Amino acid sequence: MFAGELFGRGREEPAPGVVLVPGWLGAAEQRELVAECREWARPPAGMRTVTLPTGGVMSVRTVCLGWHWYPYGYARTVLDGDGAPVKAFPPRLGELARRAVAEAYGDGVGEIAGAAGFAPDVALVNHYPHGAKMGLHKDRDERVDAPVVSLSLGDSCVFRLGNTETRTRPWTDLELRSGDLLVFGGPMRFAYHGVVRTLPGTADPDLGLVGRLNITVRQSGLE
Repeated sequence: MFAGELFGRGREEPAPGVVLVPGWLGAAEQRELVAECREWARPPAGMRTVTLPTGGVMSVRTVCLGWHWYPYGYARTVLDGDGAPVKAFPPRLGELARRAVAEAYGDGVGEIAGAAGFAPDVALVNHYPHGAKMGLHKDRDERVDAPVVSLSLGDSCVFRLGNTETRTRPWTDLELRSGDLLVFGGPMRFAYHGVVRTLPGTADPDLGLVGRLNITVRQSGLE
């Protein structure tokens, strides 16, 4: 709870199929994940800067697990980096993501496409240094419509949840803090979304993290 807040934040469902669970990860689990992200970020197949086909360079840095994401597809090697084989998808992340989907949808898990049999096999770990952001985009390189699980660590951010048709309004801005869980699936699985800005200095100093880490876990649908 931040200073000035009388009550803790409650669970939100800002759109059909979208669930925000504040503080889902405890402090110890957050520290463990930050330590693991540091290991995943090491070369080979480590964290790299992504260049888009337009020539633009993303302000976040990314490391992939299970499958290597590049604009706009998946591969088994870091073909837009050092060419090394992608790091394995950690079973721990799979268990965490399945628990997240169960937490988000509860008894309604069978009503969300791909949620009941969720079998995640890919993760993107994005580091947002101060000043970094991510434009509105869709996660549409997967071959199934299973939900996306997003975990936040470090600095808070303003996350923009758009609509499924255009990058323009309507949209909803959500504040995501360290430890928060966001799951989106069902009718909003292919909604535009992005990060408008991070809020520097909002991370718990005990994390030892500068900026924000976002772990996004997905099911690729690939063989």
